[in-house]
Amino acid sequence: MSYPDRYQPTLARMLLGLLLFAGCWLACVLGGAKGLPWLGVAAAVAVVWLHLRMAPQPRREAMVIAAAVALGALWDGQIAGHGWVAYTGGTPVRWLPPLWILATWAAFATLLNVSLRWLRGRYALTMAIGALSAPLAYAVGAEFGAASFPDKLVAMVAVAVGWAVALPVLVALAARWDGLSPPAPAQTGDAGAGSHV
Repeated sequence: MSYPDRYQPTLARMLLGLLLFAGCWLACVLGGAKGLPWLGVAAAVAVVWLHLRMAPQPRREAMVIAAAVALGALWDGQIAGHGWVAYTGGTPVRWLPPLWILATWAAFATLLNVSLRWLRGRYALTMAIGALSAPLAYAVGAEFGAASFPDKLVAMVAVAVGWAVALPVLVALAARWDGLSPPAPAQTGDAGAGSHV
């Protein structure tokens, strides 16, 4: 059952989430570029752990994070498998991205019900943000040496299209499985209804 959104993150909490993600993303990208993938994975584990500790319903937030990682495995696996993006150090299996890429998806998912909560219901804007911001992030990652593009135009178009779809899906799933709003109060009327039978 749906219930009103009773959680409104403070500006400080939103900024903290963005800063933690930015630091994690940098650790993932630099770790991938320098052959130290564990660096980004460790940063992502710390960010996810802190996020779940602060969530009133951590299991629901864990579902959001798991969905993001699964979507990331599928999407980044596709662009790697098709050869549109080549990650430094390669991929463990052709159609799977490196572990540090999955770590960035996990850390990104911690923003969905905090710093990116305002995107709920704004799906056209969400598609535009995904299509514009993701190619920039991939290009910056490539500048750091974490990836390369055999054909940059094809890669940027693929990334833009993928994130134009992925971000609205993640925003919708995060709203559905929101673990930061307090649990809905128990319905007392249902219990009383049975006493009249």
